[in-house]
Amino acid sequence: MTKVVLVDDHELVRTGFRMILQQQPDMEIAGEAGTAEEGLRLIRAERPDVALVDVHMPGMSGVELTERVVRAKLATRIVVLTVVEDVRFPRRLLEVGALGYLTKGCSSEELLKAVRQVAQGHRYLAPGVAQQLALATLDGEYSPFDALSSRELEVAMMLVRGLPLTTIARHLSLSPKTVSTYKQRLLEKLKVEHVIGLAHLMTAHGITDLRMQQPLEPML
Repeated sequence: MTKVVLVDDHELVRTGFRMILQQQPDMEIAGEAGTAEEGLRLIRAERPDVALVDVHMPGMSGVELTERVVRAKLATRIVVLTVVEDVRFPRRLLEVGALGYLTKGCSSEELLKAVRQVAQGHRYLAPGVAQQLALATLDGEYSPFDALSSRELEVAMMLVRGLPLTTIARHLSLSPKTVSTYKQRLLEKLKVEHVIGLAHLMTAHGITDLRMQQPLEPML
């Protein structure tokens, strides 16, 4: 039996996926969450096989959630959900540890195929995304965020949410000085001078959505 959790701030999306998945004799819905913070707590508590995670949610993003699950060495495998087939974004998500990438417009058959494939430890990419990745590789397409490490990307996403260095340091179990070093390094790599420029660049590349930024809630 494959245990699945749903992490998406849109209730209708969760309802639709739940109706499809719970009809399968080999799948069980272990829980749902409307934010990434709640989703991380749910994953820690239920230890599901697969988590379907929305990219853009209020507060922590699906990218940060994926990074935290991987860093904590939790067994849950992540399938990221988005409305955008942007080759720059899925490539970065796969680098931080997501095994699957689906658009919210996928068919029920594709959803089930992705969950089963990822549950077995195999990667699944929506066909359109896979094609774009292949073409981007051939064309030598480059995203400035390819130059960042996973930790630098995580620090960047916290910075654009307006979090002070001390708060970021506490949540990442780092010293403020180390976080400051990460900040300077990532700004230099991206060739931006301040956090405002960073925020606009991340929005342009689909990595964050400025309209949805909220302060970080306490983490478990």
